[in-house]
Amino acid sequence: MLSRVASAIYWMSRYLERAGNLARVVEVNWHLTLDLQESESGEWKSLIEASGDQSIFQERYGYYDAASVITFLSFDRDYPNSIASCLWAARENARAIREVIPYEMWNYINIFYHLVHDASTRPLQVVENPFTFCQEIKMRDFILGGIAADAMIEDEAWHFARLGRLLERCDKTSRILDVSFHHLLEGPGGTQQQGDSIHWMALLRATSAFNAFRRCRGRISPEKVADFLLFDHHFSRSILYGLTHAQASLHAITGTRLNFFTCESERLLGQLCADLSYLTIEDVFAQGLHRFTDRLQTRMNAVDARLGIEFFGYAAHGPETRMEQ
Repeated sequence: MLSRVASAIYWMSRYLERAGNLARVVEVNWHLTLDLQESESGEWKSLIEASGDQSIFQERYGYYDAASVITFLSFDRDYPNSIASCLWAARENARAIREVIPYEMWNYINIFYHLVHDASTRPLQVVENPFTFCQEIKMRDFILGGIAADAMIEDEAWHFARLGRLLERCDKTSRILDVSFHHLLEGPGGTQQQGDSIHWMALLRATSAFNAFRRCRGRISPEKVADFLLFDHHFSRSILYGLTHAQASLHAITGTRLNFFTCESERLLGQLCADLSYLTIEDVFAQGLHRFTDRLQTRMNAVDARLGIEFFGYAAHGPETRMEQ
């Protein structure tokens, strides 16, 4: 497979996953501000903190209200990680590899893009009630995942697509977990705040984990929520599940047996999976969740950078752009 084709498939999947994750957190946060009788600015600020793009938001908007944050995350084409920008980038990558992906996938991505483009012409309507818009994004993301599972051969293209989707999902789950726990457990005096149960449910819903958690873990507690999202072996959106399956796809691409490595990306991802497999939630809380997730994101970024160098033809200092045009 050509490196440009592999890169396009990988980043198409990452952008689609990113758009779906943004829709989840926007929808859940909007419901949260309706449920809690308090200032909404702190709730909306947490979304920008999770994105890691506070400086960009401050330059363009400044105030953390619903209108500014929803517009920024959904429709701002000058912001490369907005839903609109992600769908445009996914569509352009898909266009470059139409002969590799199923026709149904290309057609649905194209429809998906135009849905968001049309919604961007009436942003005030979405800002007032983002529920319908976010539901559409989520459902179409699920459908595209189903098309990939049912209509693609499990060859290199499929594994690059899964690798991109899972790494993106793990990165965003770790960011949401970090920011949510910071606000809930590290408030004044380190005490938990009023409305905690609502916040924990919102965190689980933002990761599409609420029903799965209640079936497996029962009553909600901070330790159980963190343990489920980090280490559950059977939930497809937990970080350990995502990384171990990403590792399986990487080894399927290289043909290397598990527990062996022939390139640096295999070694880094294998070490990360091994470390997570033998950690407990008590170990994580002992070192501090923020410190742990920050290190986790750094290690996942290192895997992504090595994939770019070893498979996509990026320079050693990393790509300036992550989209094949």
